[in-house]
Amino acid sequence: MAGRITGRVKWFDPAKGFGFIVSDEGGPDILLHANVLRNFGQGSVADSSRITVMVQQTARGAQAVEVLEISPPETEGTAPIEDLGDSDPEEIAALPLEPARVKWFDKVKGFGFANVFSRPEDVFIHIEVLRRSGFADLAPGEAVCLRVIDGKRGRMAAQVVSWETATRTRH
Repeated sequence: MAGRITGRVKWFDPAKGFGFIVSDEGGPDILLHANVLRNFGQGSVADSSRITVMVQQTARGAQAVEVLEISPPETEGTAPIEDLGDSDPEEIAALPLEPARVKWFDKVKGFGFANVFSRPEDVFIHIEVLRRSGFADLAPGEAVCLRVIDGKRGRMAAQVVSWETATRTRH
C-alpha cells in the first residue's frame, strides 16, 4: 500500500504524538505521526474524521507522509449545540473567518478561549464545536481561524479552521 489513500482517523492522541488511520480500501492501519499532521497545520485531529494522505511503506508498516485533506466526522444524529441555536452549516460557512490565537483549551473541562486579532473580548470554544471542526485539542498560542457567532453569553466559535487551511482557501 503506497500512494494516495482516503480513510478515517481510528484514533489520534496529541499527548503521545501519533494515531492511526483506517483506509477505505481495508488493510493494516496507517500510522499518522504528529509531525505530519503539524505540517498540514493542525496539532490534533478528531477521531472518525475523514482524511486523505500520501502513504509510504516502511519497515514498520504503512505510514502517512503528507496530509492532503481532513473533513470533520459526520455529525448526523448528534444533538445540536445549545448556544449555536438554529444555525445550519450553510449559515456558519457564510460567516467570515477571523484570525485568532488560542489562549487555553482544556479537554477535560470541555472548553477554552481564543483571542481574535484586534478585538478585546475572548471567544468561547466548546469541545463539540472543536470536534465537529475536525480537531481533538488545541494548544495555547496555536494560530487558528474562527467563524464566530454572538451567543447568549458572548462571542463563541461556531467553527474552528486551521490557520494553514484558511490561508490556502482564501487565495
